[in-house]
Amino acid sequence: MTLQQLEYLLALDRHRQFAKAAAACDITQPTLSTMIQRLEEELGVTLFDRTQQRPTEIGLKVIDQAKCILQEASQIRSIIDEEKHTIQGTFTLAVLPTIAPYLLPMVLPKWRTSFKDLELRIVEMKTSDCLKAIADRTIDMAIIASDPEHTDIRYSQLYFEEFLGYVSRNEKIYRSSVVRTAEVDAQRMWLLDEGHCFRDQLVRFCQLKSQSKAKLTYSEGNLLSFMHLVEAGQGLTFIPKLAERYLDTNQRTLIRPFAIPRPVRGIYLAYRRDFVRQSILALFEESIQSSVPREMLSISPEQMLAK
Repeated sequence: MTLQQLEYLLALDRHRQFAKAAAACDITQPTLSTMIQRLEEELGVTLFDRTQQRPTEIGLKVIDQAKCILQEASQIRSIIDEEKHTIQGTFTLAVLPTIAPYLLPMVLPKWRTSFKDLELRIVEMKTSDCLKAIADRTIDMAIIASDPEHTDIRYSQLYFEEFLGYVSRNEKIYRSSVVRTAEVDAQRMWLLDEGHCFRDQLVRFCQLKSQSKAKLTYSEGNLLSFMHLVEAGQGLTFIPKLAERYLDTNQRTLIRPFAIPRPVRGIYLAYRRDFVRQSILALFEESIQSSVPREMLSISPEQMLAK
């Protein structure tokens, strides 16, 4: 049994097709099939049902153990790279959809310099998916907007970001200089679906009731779509502070800050407790914190952390 055979087995489990798994592993299908067959012969069991194109019951158990073995094996290379202060290899970073469009353009130039020998893969995920992927070791780190509750996950504080109202000219709130939570009509709001911490934090802070009675809903919407609706004179939504820098003069007239205390969300780097690439962690922290406005590095007396 070799680590390579286990890698091929996991690829087959992901793709559930020999041809696709072989392509993902950059080998021929006959080679993949032979390696899986040899592993099955050595173990004396059938790991993959060729007819149903899925793992057998014992195959699923072996796959779970193979994940653990490969994860632990990868730690050896990470330990060596960290000891040598080498920034190389492959690294997967997840970022929330409400953070990525606004933060990444600011930090990518720095990452291209700091991580020039590192294959950096960036994916967008919701918070729950980020935490699960960290625990499963399918990603290395995530930029999230809530404290991880998992005991196996650590987090590093990056910055604090205000929520801003984005209000159409047809709304009563538009005539006010600030957004007061008591004046927010949930049925006039465009909000992300449940499961997005950006939405959940706002709902709790504004003490909004269910939107189930709203006459018009927009499932699977995103902030950019909601902003366009507001610009067209439809309702209101909320945007993160960093989004403001990408707005033109006309769009900025639709922004309304919250009344004091203004809600902010904490932005964190989340990673496993056994994460050993501290050099990479430090570079991420420095590059991000030096890119955002300095006042976002701490909470002011006029702000309140939205839980």
